[in-house]
Amino acid sequence: MLFVQAAKVILMRTNRWPDFSFGGWLTKAAERMNRNKLAVALANKLARMAWSILRHKSAFDAPRDEVAIGV
Repeated sequence: MLFVQAAKVILMRTNRWPDFSFGGWLTKAAERMNRNKLAVALANKLARMAWSILRHKSAFDAPRDEVAIGV
């Protein structure tokens, strides 16, 4: 539930989307999904990124993580 709330906050700030490593994905996904479905998809992406960071005990590195999460 917390990831969905975080995703909805990100979705509210469309002018900041290019700042995120997944901004391109987010822009394309917004064209084909309704807002709630997009929030859940983004929450899933955030959860996978968090799991990967915790699992590998590494810091977030946007350029490397883009390849890892398939953006």
